[in-house]
Amino acid sequence: MARYPHFVPHIDVALIGGTGIGSRLAQLGGKPLHLPTPFGMLRGSVLQHQGSSILLVQRHAAGHKVPPHRVNYLAMASGLAQLGVKGCMSSAAVGCLRPEWPVGTLLNCDDFLDLSGRRLTQFHRTVEHVDFTRPFSLHPLIHQVSSSLGMDVQQGATYLTNDGPRYETPAEIKMMRTLGADIVGMTASTEAIALREAGVPYGCIAVVTNLAAGLSPTDLHHGEVTDVMNERGHLVVDLMLACALELTHHPLPA
Repeated sequence: MARYPHFVPHIDVALIGGTGIGSRLAQLGGKPLHLPTPFGMLRGSVLQHQGSSILLVQRHAAGHKVPPHRVNYLAMASGLAQLGVKGCMSSAAVGCLRPEWPVGTLLNCDDFLDLSGRRLTQFHRTVEHVDFTRPFSLHPLIHQVSSSLGMDVQQGATYLTNDGPRYETPAEIKMMRTLGADIVGMTASTEAIALREAGVPYGCIAVVTNLAAGLSPTDLHHGEVTDVMNERGHLVVDLMLACALELTHHPLPA
């Protein structure tokens, strides 16, 4: 397996694929990359695509074997900062708290609530206070690109992160709706925190895979999540690649 022990390759943009998307990104190919960071190893593959050098990362590793609370978010964020990427986009499979957004709806996240309790930060030895006025700073880019492609994407959603790996109770979902959450998942706010602390612009494209507990007429199971992501995954990958090209050739202002 190819490694880069002595130099850091040029990477324009990173794409992080979650449930049903990580494996699709891996199928695009690319040259394997293992990058040591102070927090562990960042693993991915480097794809050359229409003049853009894109790092493809499977959030849950090959075979979807790393649960959401065990993902090494700090290693991903530190590695992407070392690589000097212009930005990072991810996918997320989510439960929906708004019945008017049916299963299969694509969402461009613009805010989050973090109830994971993970207390994740790289700042344990210094006093650093990081602004989170724009938690998903690539939201405008995703809006621009999805609109130019004529894709049906809900522009704006507040993502609430629960620790997982279990799903929520109906009472918890009722509370989350009161707090202002639109969707619920187990990864995006943690990823956003790690990447913002590392100085990497971030955006998240979510896909509604089910109504949340108490709103769904049936019990929740992971099979319905993977089924929806398999059906809608190609749209997410197409949008992520289009955003990567736009960000490569038209970087955000410093």
